[in-house]
Amino acid sequence: MAGIDEKRPFIPVGIAILTVSDTRTRADDKSGDTLEARVRDAGHRLEARAIVSDDKTKIYDQVKAWTLDPNIDVVITTGGTGFTGRDVTPEALEPLFEKRMDGFSEVFHRISFEKIGTSTIQSRATGGVANATFIFVLPGSPGACRDAWDGILKQQLDYRHMPCNFVEIMPRLDEHLKRG
Repeated sequence: MAGIDEKRPFIPVGIAILTVSDTRTRADDKSGDTLEARVRDAGHRLEARAIVSDDKTKIYDQVKAWTLDPNIDVVITTGGTGFTGRDVTPEALEPLFEKRMDGFSEVFHRISFEKIGTSTIQSRATGGVANATFIFVLPGSPGACRDAWDGILKQQLDYRHMPCNFVEIMPRLDEHLKRG
């Protein structure tokens, strides 16, 4: 049965939040604020937070730099997952992925469907691993950020969550690079 094993210690992880938007500023970034509050409430470390425009190179460069920072274990982006011409976050980040996490998108859409119905198909939420760092690409709405955090990430980023979680496999994410 899935749940929290209180006998295990909580292990905080370092998280960076990137808002992708041509129009938002820190003063009106509700999705970034939603994620930051949840990260802090869960007991994790917010290591970085930024806003970049809907530009593939800027998105890629910021996230890649964060994946090279030893204090950052997880990058969460919000925005740019739709179908308009400016929505380029998946295109910017999927080339960075060494491994893609198809299950993240599937579970996100299941959770989202229960709240917004078929409108969930307008999101290209995705996830993957790059440079031993988890990357989660979320839609730009606060509701989508709540769904992803409350329904998936809060549990998977908690070492006490059983039967398994992301934290316990973090030390092994770069094994393929060490084999030679």
